[in-house]
Amino acid sequence: MISTRRDILKLAGMAGLGAAIPRGLLAAEDIAEISAQVARLQLLPESYPQTEIWGYGGTIPGREIRVRQGERVRRRFANELPQASSIHWHGIRIDNVMDGVSGLTQEAVAPGGTFEYDFVAPDAGTYWYHAHNRSWEQVARGLHGPLIVEEAEAPDVDREEVLVLDDWLLNPETGQIDDSFDHPMMMSHGGRTGNYVTTNGRYNLTLPARRHERLRLRLINASNARIFPLKLSGLEAWIMALDGMPLPAPAPMEDVFVLGPAQRADLIVDVIAGEGDTADLVHVDDAENFSQVAFAVSGTASQARRAAPAALPPNPKMDRPDLAGATPLRLVMSGGAMGGMDSAILDGERKGFRELAAAGRFWAFNGVAEMTDTPLADLSMGEPVRLEIVNDTVFPHAMHLHGMHFREVSEAGALGPLRDTVLVGGRETREIAFTADNPGNWLFHCHMLSHAASGMTTWVRVT
Repeated sequence: MISTRRDILKLAGMAGLGAAIPRGLLAAEDIAEISAQVARLQLLPESYPQTEIWGYGGTIPGREIRVRQGERVRRRFANELPQASSIHWHGIRIDNVMDGVSGLTQEAVAPGGTFEYDFVAPDAGTYWYHAHNRSWEQVARGLHGPLIVEEAEAPDVDREEVLVLDDWLLNPETGQIDDSFDHPMMMSHGGRTGNYVTTNGRYNLTLPARRHERLRLRLINASNARIFPLKLSGLEAWIMALDGMPLPAPAPMEDVFVLGPAQRADLIVDVIAGEGDTADLVHVDDAENFSQVAFAVSGTASQARRAAPAALPPNPKMDRPDLAGATPLRLVMSGGAMGGMDSAILDGERKGFRELAAAGRFWAFNGVAEMTDTPLADLSMGEPVRLEIVNDTVFPHAMHLHGMHFREVSEAGALGPLRDTVLVGGRETREIAFTADNPGNWLFHCHMLSHAASGMTTWVRVT
């Protein structure tokens, strides 16, 4: 009987799950390398010193990986960090053994070690890759990058821009990343929110544009905890895809659009600002709105605007789950500051709040403040699921399911677009539905990464 995650990991390794080609043959072929490195670069303005970051290839964000739908992604991960690490390919529906979750699907790669990731990208869309060992620290230090899977037929646009939104918690005197990753205040409140907001590693990113030019913007929220409310100025946009999955029809972006941690959105935008003006992707802030990305308009792409864009082609396996026959599940979030969590299970024993806080655990799923040996659900292939998520805390949580996408179920029973991350507000209850169609052990956790580190992590098994 398989009773622990360690047993599952050993059996997966013995069986070679997901490895279609023997390791010896892989080693004999040419394979690109992706290295996690310590580097120094000019993150802040020139008047400040360079900042030490951890980056893939020593850059922030890491180098874009771009393939066509159905193509193979092969990367030898080389860990040049002082900590063990692994890479999670966020949003990609791949073999479980390639998912990159340290302690669940693979062992963390020790400093100086390597690991070969090899999978096919089945879905077109905007995805990303990031560290998944001590992710609340390693992602905050810069370990993430975009993964773009192109459609067989590209949409009618003049060009596209990949925009990785992030924030950094920096010491204003030294210009270095604040190392208070395990601070109880961050873990027990809204998560690690930075004081310096960037796009593609730049605080003042400005891109050229022409009047009536049509752009595809691929937005990725790579922050640890920041929620990005966004609106447009001098641009007209349609939302084409969310979390990589195309919408059945383009949705006009008419108001503030919210992008939670780990979420992505594909927009097609028309530049409607005049020549010599600036169009902006605006970050809506309680204190003062500011330009997340500016587009300096010079010249004219055409004298007239194009018609509204057509929908992107659908991805495979976008069928709606059978709600009538779905297995009901429930996940209750508790804890955090002002949450009133008196006790929870940790190390198999019920412990009081003081003991939990001393162990760095401030949150719980269904009364458990740790990753359990048994899954939240043991599901069969093809089994439909309805999961009620009850947020009994005062803070929002970005819940991410690995390996599969889901649809949110409205109060009226309607199904929303496919997503892999849902933002659940404080004191909110949301329901998601999915079909368990990818075998393996799949993590389900809050992508406010400090929250995941301090109790908000579970998993489901599909067999």
